[in-house]
Amino acid sequence: MNNNFLSKFNWILFLSKKFSRVDSSSRLVATKIFPSLGIGFGVMALIVIISVMNGFQSTSIDTLMEISSHHVRVKINEKSNEQEFYNYCINSQQVTSVTEFLEAQGLLVGKRGKQQAALLLAVPNSIIYEDLGFANEVDVYAGEFDLETPMSICLGSELARNLGVTVGDKVSILALSGNSSVDLFSDDRVFTVTGLFFTSNLEINSFYAFISFQDGRKILGGATDSFYGIKLKDYNRDKLFIHEIEKNNFKVECQSWRDYNRSIFSALRIEKNVLMILVLLIFIVVGVNIFNGMRRMVFERREEICVLRALGADAKSIKYVFVLQGLSVGLLGSIPGLVLGLLLCVKMDVVFSLIANISYGMQYFFTMLINPSYISYLSQNLIYLQYASIPAKVNFGEVFYISMFGIISSVISAWLASRKIMKFQVSEVLRDE
Repeated sequence: MNNNFLSKFNWILFLSKKFSRVDSSSRLVATKIFPSLGIGFGVMALIVIISVMNGFQSTSIDTLMEISSHHVRVKINEKSNEQEFYNYCINSQQVTSVTEFLEAQGLLVGKRGKQQAALLLAVPNSIIYEDLGFANEVDVYAGEFDLETPMSICLGSELARNLGVTVGDKVSILALSGNSSVDLFSDDRVFTVTGLFFTSNLEINSFYAFISFQDGRKILGGATDSFYGIKLKDYNRDKLFIHEIEKNNFKVECQSWRDYNRSIFSALRIEKNVLMILVLLIFIVVGVNIFNGMRRMVFERREEICVLRALGADAKSIKYVFVLQGLSVGLLGSIPGLVLGLLLCVKMDVVFSLIANISYGMQYFFTMLINPSYISYLSQNLIYLQYASIPAKVNFGEVFYISMFGIISSVISAWLASRKIMKFQVSEVLRDE
């Protein structure tokens, strides 16, 4: 058995050297260089896209959980259970923080009558110190996150820009949602901006505003239902925590971060899958190219193949030679694509910053060339800078599968193309020659 294996292996090595001879540069380009470049580009693009999407999803999930949805949102149905439920939460080993807050929609009016819809969150004054997850996600870049002063408000960066206000300016809540005890329209709800914050989530920057819990009770009334935002040590154990609450028969309504953000996370997942499908089409195109190139090579070498078979070479051994060539194409494309993709993921902030500078430079050049008077209105695209702040998250399992897919696709294409060898009739081919 060992002698047969060594004999077949020696045949394959001999035939590989025989067919490694390249008749022309055009054949080398058609069968190796272009397919390898296509596979390398596909592997690199897919690794970068998936890593950026993973980082974007992870950042979005963390920001939404820490600021908006919490790990578990709880609404108390019976006030008599409120203190008992609160004591249960703070004594639970799974819970890291419990925050009571109010939530309402409002229409804010800033300078020169600029208006913007906003989501008002009335939170305790000490939330920035007691909730470490909240403090890590909220970057206060102007003023302070100070809600101690009555009628003070902290705004998201885009919300403040749309209202045309900064620290120290006045903001009026013209319209406010709530129950029947809340005036829908009022000119008395005037707040002073004490801080501006920035997060990695554009929606929070554009619509969120924070006021103190006391001011929230004042403008929303005592009959407005409050929520409890609960943070867990492990947010993946949210279902288990909700099950324990239900087992203790608390009269509450619980909603996990998965259910609260279901639409957003579903959209992110669909976007990621669509991008994967689009990039995987590259592998299909490259696979077809390899298949056609290998079939052409098999047809052009049919005389040599039949001569070798007449001399005793096994048809399967000759077939393996072409499969090995397909494997070499896959390796020559996947390995450089893998290395380059990982390097781009590590330096993703540099890449997006470079793209932003190039885009701004081109706009500046053509504006100066066509109409220099508009040069003062130019600014860098903030979307690129937003992407540059999102770290790429490399999942090594996904990277492995992407690289293997690039190799396997080329091997399968070569194997399918080499099946024609089995159909050659040695006598007929040699007789024609």
